[in-house]
Amino acid sequence: MFIQQLYTNCLAQAAYYIESDGEAAIIDPLRDYHEYIELAQSRKATIKYIFETHFHADFVSGHIDLGKKTAATIIFGPTAQPGYKSHIAIDDEEFSVGKIKIKLLHTPGHTPESSCYLLKDEKGKDHALFTGDTLFVGDVGRPDLLDGLMSKETLAGMLYDSLHNKIMKLADDVIVYPAHGAGSACGKNIGKETFSTIGEQKHRNYALQQMSKEQFIVKVTDGILPAPEYFFKDVALNKLGYLPIDELMEKGMKALSVNEFEEALKKDATIIDTRICDVFENGFISKSINFGLNGQYAIWAATILDISKPVIIVSEIGKEKESIERLARVGFDNIPGFLDGGFEAWRNANKRFDMVISIDDEEFELDAKHTETTILDVRKCSEFNDEHLSKAVNFPLDNLKNDFSKLDPEKEYLVHCAGGYRSMIAASFLRSKGFLRVKNVWGGFDKIKTLKLPITKAKSAVELN
Repeated sequence: MFIQQLYTNCLAQAAYYIESDGEAAIIDPLRDYHEYIELAQSRKATIKYIFETHFHADFVSGHIDLGKKTAATIIFGPTAQPGYKSHIAIDDEEFSVGKIKIKLLHTPGHTPESSCYLLKDEKGKDHALFTGDTLFVGDVGRPDLLDGLMSKETLAGMLYDSLHNKIMKLADDVIVYPAHGAGSACGKNIGKETFSTIGEQKHRNYALQQMSKEQFIVKVTDGILPAPEYFFKDVALNKLGYLPIDELMEKGMKALSVNEFEEALKKDATIIDTRICDVFENGFISKSINFGLNGQYAIWAATILDISKPVIIVSEIGKEKESIERLARVGFDNIPGFLDGGFEAWRNANKRFDMVISIDDEEFELDAKHTETTILDVRKCSEFNDEHLSKAVNFPLDNLKNDFSKLDPEKEYLVHCAGGYRSMIAASFLRSKGFLRVKNVWGGFDKIKTLKLPITKAKSAVELN
């Protein structure tokens, strides 16, 4: 028996490869499916099954393309109604993979079709549970993604039953392999570890402590931030089908000349510049938005932009494929191409370009002390409430595209996050909307809190004027 967790940091997502006696199964594959085929080929194994724990909201799964390329059977849990050929399993149904068995446990709560997969080893012993978004390390899946169809309280009640009647009855030494780690929006506060055991989670996970169903519902539903809009679009893609990624990549990897790039802009394409922010700020094509490849690039792009609208890419030379592939993972299907030669080609063609002013901690300290410039802290509310600059206004990046109209394009704003990645996204977005007096703060709050400025841990009463 062989198990490999395939963890993708930028999405905080885990897929799994399981193999026994020349047969393999994949659980929750990413859209770029080639890695799984290559892994199976390298181990001289045949992919027999593709197990989906549910219709994912935060990424586009590779199950459809992988199924077509391998003839593997796609498996979903009870109540799932996909728009393509698949096997809808019954609760407790078992599937043989070589000398091991994988048993489906229907565990509704995160979604109605959510299921976990219990791996039994060659001797029939329960070895590992692949929990999808039902159980994470230190957390459980959010129950609020079916608004209008089923209330979060109803789903949370179902989740309580699934945890108590199915998962917590397993032996303490059963390994827990979840679909997500820290940084995913599929839970409230997922732990940094990417696997655990049933026993550890019974002891440490707040949601598995002794409490009534009513108390559980209150705890699990309290403090859930609104889901990004792209979640609901990704669910539809995973349920109904999507453009094959090979076609998407062929279209996206079209090298556009400067003139062709300008023509794409006339068709209302949005420019995504994937260079690191320290390079981006020194020169970029007007109205570009900076989502650097060195962070949670695709998640933020999908959160800020409409994944159904066309986007064109400016990247460091050699990073075009990665830029497009990572966008495809979260549902961007309309990518007409990238600027051939990158930003240098644009500058060498004597085209006009823009810049963002960044200020260091010393300049920021002077401005904060001696001017009335508005300071925008674009970190999450939870980060802001833990500790923040007393005169800062919390303006979470998650809500930027809906809330930027509350700002005055004639005013000056100093924008910071924790370290500088998110603040450059915000600064570039605001510049694209006509805010010309926006300055990015180098080093973010990590630097700011070392200055001689008033910091508070209380919720701030500062509001926009």
